[in-house]
Amino acid sequence: MRILMITTSHDRMGDTGHKTGIWLEELAAPYFRFLDAGAEITLASPKGGKPPLDPNSLVPDALTEATERFEKDAAAKRAFENTVTLDGLKADDFDALFYPGGHGPLWDLATDAKSIALIEAFVAQNKPVAAVCHGPAALVNAKTADGKPLVAGKRVTGFTNDEEKAVGLEKVVPLSIEDEFKKHGGTYERGEMWAPFAVVDGKLVTGQNPASSDATADEVIKLLSA
Repeated sequence: MRILMITTSHDRMGDTGHKTGIWLEELAAPYFRFLDAGAEITLASPKGGKPPLDPNSLVPDALTEATERFEKDAAAKRAFENTVTLDGLKADDFDALFYPGGHGPLWDLATDAKSIALIEAFVAQNKPVAAVCHGPAALVNAKTADGKPLVAGKRVTGFTNDEEKAVGLEKVVPLSIEDEFKKHGGTYERGEMWAPFAVVDGKLVTGQNPASSDATADEVIKLLSA
């Protein structure tokens, strides 16, 4: 079981002066879910090297058993500090693709041509593609082989407009995942704010928020074990 996890390389929250990046829980929880299931994991990012972490994901209230385990795991930290670039990565070499969130993906992965090409290649090979929280931003411009939006006619979820408003960033973010999915013909679904909620439609898996990280990863493992 070989899983490619692609993180953001973007570290600025628009022109607010605030930092952003990956939400640590959304990287750590799936990483260890996959690792404990016996997966070989490759971490990648558009710029390679050490991706930015959202400082808000490092405050005590945001930390979990998975983030604490990550901080103590030398191999995990080494992989994180040395992510490979997307150059040369091929869907042929992996069994599933996973995107952690944090606000960063709204700025880079939503429009990154190499990332989008990888998503489309995984879909063409009928391999699981998954994303959690703001990670689904990576899916908004992907298309199927016939040129239709990837999410058209698909049940999907992602960080809700209400959750974005709750954190006061609805006027800062460059796009709304909820609105983009609806615009592209997706059937957007949601659970309660901040509660675990994941949706599976075929080989496409999406999770709503940080609390959905484990559930989203578990659905990928189910698909790979079927």
